[in-house]
Amino acid sequence: MNDLFDLPFDDGGEPEPPGTAESGGGPRVFTVTDLTSEIRLLLESSYADIWVEGEISNCRQWNSGHVYFTLKDANAQLKAVMFRGAARQAKFKLEDGLQVIARGRLGVYEPKGEYQLVCEAIEPKGLGALQLALEQLKKRLQAEGLLDPSRKRPLPTFPRKIGIVTSIDGAALRDIIKVLRRRYPNAHLVVAPTRVQGDGAANDIARALASIGRVEGVDVVIVGRGGGSIEDLWAFNEEPVARAIARCPVPVISAVGHEVDVTLSDLVADLRAPTPSAAAELVVAAKNDFVGRIEYLAQRLASAVRDRLLGGRHRLQRVEARPAYAGFPGRLALRGRHVAELRSALDRAERERSSRRSRYIQALRLRLEAFDLRRSIGRFQVRLSQADGRLRAEVIDRYHVAGGRLGAAAARLEAMSPLAVLGRGYAVCWDGARQVIIRDAAAVSPGDGVRVTLQKGEIRCVVAGRTGQAPQES
Repeated sequence: MNDLFDLPFDDGGEPEPPGTAESGGGPRVFTVTDLTSEIRLLLESSYADIWVEGEISNCRQWNSGHVYFTLKDANAQLKAVMFRGAARQAKFKLEDGLQVIARGRLGVYEPKGEYQLVCEAIEPKGLGALQLALEQLKKRLQAEGLLDPSRKRPLPTFPRKIGIVTSIDGAALRDIIKVLRRRYPNAHLVVAPTRVQGDGAANDIARALASIGRVEGVDVVIVGRGGGSIEDLWAFNEEPVARAIARCPVPVISAVGHEVDVTLSDLVADLRAPTPSAAAELVVAAKNDFVGRIEYLAQRLASAVRDRLLGGRHRLQRVEARPAYAGFPGRLALRGRHVAELRSALDRAERERSSRRSRYIQALRLRLEAFDLRRSIGRFQVRLSQADGRLRAEVIDRYHVAGGRLGAAAARLEAMSPLAVLGRGYAVCWDGARQVIIRDAAAVSPGDGVRVTLQKGEIRCVVAGRTGQAPQES
């Protein structure tokens, strides 16, 4: 910066402002773009990797994934940006009010002439990044109701198929199988192997939970691993695992680490087990309680039956000791004989009734067989054919009679037809308008037009003269 502001002074004159001297003696005039570019180069070269502590305010995350915020303290503030790639690496969500330590470089946003801190990494001050991220996730899931105790589901009493989500090579799987083999040997186990620590382990666990939830017949799922450091167990504190446990269609037991380790999956799961072995014991605990209850009730039932039998035997002995009981066995034998006779009579009556019913049914069957519908249909068809023949003959006779009558009428009509008369050489004479038939020669005069209708065609004529007039009286 000294090179920018340490400029020579003219003898006896005032010092020139920065950037005004040129080789020709005139002032150097910067454009806004040139000056901003030089400031950007100066800042970016001088502050290429710095740490800045402050409180986050005005934090906004755009759809592009970039996060813009302001770092401030009691006396100043600094605009900051965290681009999408760096924001993805952050272990916690940036929020207003957080005290953080950010690492990055100074940059200048030339269109607005503003300088800002381009953050490449950020850590919370005091509380660790992982712990802060966990607390933020807990609050979010609590607000959604995933940690609500009312949504916890009870374990099935007799799980026929048990799902296990853990590492195939871990000691947790061996401990679970050992306990179930000893206490519930007829259980059917379905194992979805997955990584349980390291980058990407949370997504693997979530996929394994989703796949085992789709297996038909699975009644309960155990998800977990053995103990370890907080970093080893951190996959069970991540959001994909918590949401996968909440979406699982069957109850889930979380068995992560040892008794002192409590993860987010323990809070979301339907039941928490301190160890994988304890999870296996919890699966069969309901069965053992049920079996113990059955054994207890069976003992109480046997004791009650024994007491009832003993009491009945004592009452019978007292009754047998009474004088009135002396002839009771004989009366009881007579009653038994009478009952046997009644039973025999009832059997005979039932057999006779059944025999009558059988004979009646047989008679009905014979009558039904005698009424053969096929033979009746045959007779009906013969009668119908005969009736059809008679009907056809009658129709033909009537047709011939009607034809004869029609022919005779046609002949009489033909004889009376004017056309027949014309056919014999006669003609019909009309006036010129063809409206009046001329029957008398006196009806026309010479020069009048007449029309003559023949059998075939018509002739138009002019009257030249007339004859055949009636003789005049003298």
